This record gives sequence, structure tokens and C-alpha cells, in this order.
Amino acid sequence: MRDFLNLMLEPLQEVFAKFMAFVPNLLAMLVILLAGVLLAKLLRVLLVKFLLAIKFDSWSDRMGFTTLMRKGDLWLKPSAVLGGIVFWILVIVTLMAGLGALNVAAIDTLVVQFFSYLPRVFSAAVILAIGYLFTSFISRAVLIAVANSGYHYARLLAEAIRVLLMLMILAMVMEQLQIATNIVLAAFSILFGGIVIALAIAFGVGGIDTARRVVEQKFSEAPPEKAPDDIEHL
Repeated sequence: MRDFLNLMLEPLQEVFAKFMAFVPNLLAMLVILLAGVLLAKLLRVLLVKFLLAIKFDSWSDRMGFTTLMRKGDLWLKPSAVLGGIVFWILVIVTLMAGLGALNVAAIDTLVVQFFSYLPRVFSAAVILAIGYLFTSFISRAVLIAVANSGYHYARLLAEAIRVLLMLMILAMVMEQLQIATNIVLAAFSILFGGIVIALAIAFGVGGIDTARRVVEQKFSEAPPEKAPDDIEHL
């Protein structure tokens, strides 16, 4: 009878011993999560106040970020959005650090992969932000230059250039994140080439009259050639 009870109790004692050894790791994870969330909230408040002090919302309005947010049905202030992004990034990092405190092999592998992937996410975000600013600048410059030249399709041309540049930026971001790299590059090549050909055909067909006027104006302004003199001079 005693052997039977020992046979039943030994697995339970082993499970209890492993649980008691796991409790400190679990408490460490909870402490890390609590401290990380509190720190993330504090940093979010400080960041939002700093952005308001330097008039980040006004700068976002001038650069077009606010308009982009409204198109995406996001009605918060840009400072609040940036503060929320930083908050959730810190929460995710805190969660990964807390899971790492559990000392579980599978979770440790996941945490290592996550932190090794973070530089790619950061570089992709930088590419997207700088690319958006560059695209807006180029599109606005083209719009002003073409409009000042008197062409009626200035806005269409500027919007087409903006779309092409954003497609290129998005392809760079996806390639940096290593998300279906081959499919993204193939799709981008096909889409980019198709748009360029379509624009070339559209502007070629639509610009026939303009090209004719330019040629006629060029030849009309050219000085008439002198008629050959029939008299031979000695």
C-alpha cells in the first residue's frame, strides 16, 4: 500500500518542486511587467508634453502628416499618436523582457529572435518617415514647377509622381522587413512598370496638340531663309 501511495505522490511532489522553483521567475516577470508599464506611461506623458512644447502638431500640419492621419480615419493629435506608439513599443519590449525572465528555452528563443528583428523594424520606420517627407517635397516641387509653366495637368503629374515614389518606398520597407521579399519585388516591378507605361501613353496621346503647338511656334519664330541670289558676283 505504501509503495502505491509513493507511486502516486512522487509525480505530485516533483510537479510541486518544479512549480516552487518556477515561482521566483514568475514573480520577476510580473515585477518587470509592472515596472515597465509604469515607466512607459511616464515616458508617454513626458514625450507628449515635450512635443506640445516644441509645437510638433503645427509642424505635422505643415508637412502633411495630419492630413494623412485624417485620411486614415485617425482623429487624434499627432503628438498623442506618437506618444501612443512609443508607449506600446515600450510595453512590447517590456513583455519580451518579462518573458525572458521565465528562463524557458522556447520563450528565450522567441525573445532572442524578437530583439534581433527590432533593428529592421526601426530602420523600416526611418525609411518610411524619410521617404514620405521626400515624396511630399518632390510632389509639391513638381506641382509648383509644372503649374508655373502653364500646363493644365500639373496636379495629375504631381500625384502620379507621388504614387510612384510611395510605391518605391513601400517596396523598400517590405524588403527591409523581409516580408515576402521576392513577391514584393516582383509585384512592385510589374506595378511600377505598368504605371510608367500607362502614364507615358496617356501623356503622349494627350500631349499631341501641345507638342504640335510647340513645334509650330518654334518654326514660326525661326527667321526665314534668304532666297538664293541668281546674280553671280565677281
